[in-house]
Amino acid sequence: MSRARLRDVTTHRSFSAGVFVGAHAVSEGWLTQRRLREGPFVRVLHGVYADASRTRDHLLRCQAAALLMPPGAVLGGRSAATVLGAPQPEHGAPVIVMLPDGVQWTGPSGVRTRRARLDAGDLVRRDDGLHHTSPARTAWDVAATETTATAVGVVDAMLRAEEVTESDLRELLQDGAGRWGAARARKALTLCDRRSQSPPESWVRVACALAGLPVPVPQFEVHRDGLWLAQVDLAWPIHRVIVEYEGPHHFDPDQMTRDDARYERLAAAGWTVIRLAASDIRDMEAVVRRIAQALDAAR
Repeated sequence: MSRARLRDVTTHRSFSAGVFVGAHAVSEGWLTQRRLREGPFVRVLHGVYADASRTRDHLLRCQAAALLMPPGAVLGGRSAATVLGAPQPEHGAPVIVMLPDGVQWTGPSGVRTRRARLDAGDLVRRDDGLHHTSPARTAWDVAATETTATAVGVVDAMLRAEEVTESDLRELLQDGAGRWGAARARKALTLCDRRSQSPPESWVRVACALAGLPVPVPQFEVHRDGLWLAQVDLAWPIHRVIVEYEGPHHFDPDQMTRDDARYERLAAAGWTVIRLAASDIRDMEAVVRRIAQALDAAR
């Protein structure tokens, strides 16, 4: 099969380049069953395939689910948030599809359906078929159904990307009183902060709040004698305690050198720096204990 012909197959009857319903491609003569089996394609959901070059992430699964959704259905929850650019769940997480009243559909394995009232203002219809709940409705549903830490990490990113505003969140809390999941949503939405720049920062902030510790200031700028020293992930200025989350790029040799010099400047200025990596985040109770000890020592 020619390269041009392969491009035709992976874009025909799809909402996103490289994702297609296998039965459609075979019935219309774009592919044979053997070619579909042998590739170069990967099965994303039952009956839906993608070009092997596509990144296998949750967005890809959302694109696959969108090809199968019945009329009126939309992506919701973290799946809608993914389409809006928020941090994605792991690749294997189920795609959330919201069904309006009167629509019956279970979806294939890998899709989780939820029935909910969907008003016109709750829906976003897109030309590419990735229909989803509105940003405000998405923020509410994520806050009402996910753990507090996960919800805050997602909504923080939506705030930072200006998909929703603090005013939107206040309105959601006011209008959502008495709705299912309102208590859980309120707990998460009142902790959201647009200044947070990564989910791990949000998770640490939430863990401290839930443990009764003082809430840190995200992206705090440290000065000494009028001179700027650094902008840090989380800070307790009164206690002069800092938490820095070090993602993969911090382990680049040049970045490590810059980080070490920055931490030396902060220590010389009287700040305690707690450095966290992905392995630390897996044990949040231990992280909270380290922070609590540092705050106690500073009193």
